Amino acid sequence: MSDTVKFPYFYRTVPSELHLCAGIVRLLKHFSWTWVGILIPDDSSLTAVQIMREEIERNGGCITFIETFSALDKIPKINKTIHMSLPNVIIIYSNAENIWNLLTQINFLEIPSKIWITKTDLNFPSTHTMEPNVKNSTLSFTIVKKKIPSFPKFVQEVNFTLLPSDYFTQVWWNGLCDSQCPKSIKRACNTSHTLPLYKHCDNKYFGDSYSVYNAVYALAHALHDMLRTGSGSEEFWRLSDYLPWKLHRYLKNVHFKNILDEEIFFDENGDLNIGYNIISVVRLANKRIKSEIVGSYNPYAPPGQDFIINEKAIVWESTFTQIPPQAKCSQSCLPGFRKLMREGEPVCCYDCIPCPEGEVSNQTDMDICTKCPEDKWPNQRSDACVQKLKNFLSFEESLGIALTLIGIFFFLVTVVVLGIFIIYRNTPIVRANNRELSYILLISLMFCFPCSLIFIGRPEEVTCILRQTAFGITFSISLSTVLAKTITVVIAFQATKPGSKLRNWMGSRVSYSIVLSCSFLQILFCLVWLCTAPPFPYLNIQSETGTILIECNEGSIVAFYCVLGYLGFLAGLSFIVAFLARNLPDSFNEAKYITFSMLVFCSVWISFIPTYLSTRGKYMVAVVIFAILASNAGLLGCIFIPKCYIILLRPDRNNRKYLTKN
Repeated sequence: MSDTVKFPYFYRTVPSELHLCAGIVRLLKHFSWTWVGILIPDDSSLTAVQIMREEIERNGGCITFIETFSALDKIPKINKTIHMSLPNVIIIYSNAENIWNLLTQINFLEIPSKIWITKTDLNFPSTHTMEPNVKNSTLSFTIVKKKIPSFPKFVQEVNFTLLPSDYFTQVWWNGLCDSQCPKSIKRACNTSHTLPLYKHCDNKYFGDSYSVYNAVYALAHALHDMLRTGSGSEEFWRLSDYLPWKLHRYLKNVHFKNILDEEIFFDENGDLNIGYNIISVVRLANKRIKSEIVGSYNPYAPPGQDFIINEKAIVWESTFTQIPPQAKCSQSCLPGFRKLMREGEPVCCYDCIPCPEGEVSNQTDMDICTKCPEDKWPNQRSDACVQKLKNFLSFEESLGIALTLIGIFFFLVTVVVLGIFIIYRNTPIVRANNRELSYILLISLMFCFPCSLIFIGRPEEVTCILRQTAFGITFSISLSTVLAKTITVVIAFQATKPGSKLRNWMGSRVSYSIVLSCSFLQILFCLVWLCTAPPFPYLNIQSETGTILIECNEGSIVAFYCVLGYLGFLAGLSFIVAFLARNLPDSFNEAKYITFSMLVFCSVWISFIPTYLSTRGKYMVAVVIFAILASNAGLLGCIFIPKCYIILLRPDRNNRKYLTKN
């Protein structure tokens, strides 16, 4: 009937069945009832049930059975289905007469823990002698019924002869003679007519009188408007075949206030803005039935007010262990979990499994978990994304403080050693093996120790560039100086031999040339690196779970390993030369100490490579700092501490005679 093409003149003062289906679905959704069975009479249209089924399934529910009834031979099958069915919610989509027939055939009182939903009021007349076969936990959708002022007076005073002379009208009229009718509508009369099953006397709102009232007045207003415009002439009224399409224009535009001060008008589909009451059936102690309004559904109401339910007013069956009762094949999956469908079972039957790593679900019964953004990570319950912890080696933590103090300590030790060498600059042990190279080495070491502090703290663009370049250049100066000192020892020993041509290579010019040329090559590497692909701050999201590592990306890996490789080349060359010169006959042969220092240096950096590659985050930075401090400390300790020992504690050895003694 909602098809405006097939039925263009159809107007409705009761809600559409489509709205009824939507209301039932809203009720199911409100209580999270997803496991449902449906009973429907054979003579009902399956269209509304099919629509309701699609809506239920779209909201994650399951229809486990749809049983039709009317013929007696189907009742045993339906009875067995209801008793054996697992769903707690059963919808009886039928009018009152069919429901009563079903109640007389099936003892609903013997069926425990079921929720019944009907589309008609089950408030049967109190005069009926049979015990009502209805339990609590029954919810009914009924058309909104309202008290119309003066309606009881109209019922009492209406002239029966003016009513249509059909059987239903006569039964209805005779029913007013019953002694149990309210005094406001009861009439005095003599009749032997048997009272019908359904009596308007027992209805608080006199049946569908409100809908009939609106229908009559809508038609009256439309006719009034048509007559007032002159379209209702006497000649026109005779053409009854043409009345529907003529009246259609006025009904479509009718707009008035009824006696309850409510605005009455039809929408584009020919429907009034009227909804349903939700009724809870209450079984009283005297085995009678009472109906209580516990909610409403009106699709025309504003959002948030279209569906209203008062859960506390609903009377549930005592056999339910949980209030409100549940009707699910599976329990709801809490946030942090997702549904996993069971193979071969309905869609509402599933298992709950935790969200995979890196994913969350923030609602119940989620089909899939969602991935967190790259800068966020699931919390412990996997129901929300939280900001990832940002990890870097800071000055505030214990590891950063310890490395900072160690770097400062060795810096101060280097300053002290440099001061000792300056104070005792004219002593033989300081002048031996090129005093100026010792100054250069000490100054470069003094700058190398603070270089380690650049690696501590949050990486920034400037610090990332300074880390690698300052480290590479100062280290190359130190190693170049060590190499120059080693070569100086070899040249000095060889030049003492008679006829040696190495005498021309004696002097500071060669030493300075070695230092400058070797350091310049490292500076060239660093400049090429900075001009092509310089280091930059980088947020490493993938390496550690739930943590953002703030690192310095080397930019060009090739340039990075060229700088490190060049340092390794200088260290290896210094070690080889010093090792070859370690047994030169001299009481204070510096080549021995350079050999030990290069052995420490190379050991540190060889062990550094696998350790560096196997660590992440701040611990990787700590490995770099430790390697810098350890290798520098090895150079400082092995080369200069023995000299300081002689200068300060054994001055008797600080003379030319002792140094030149074989």
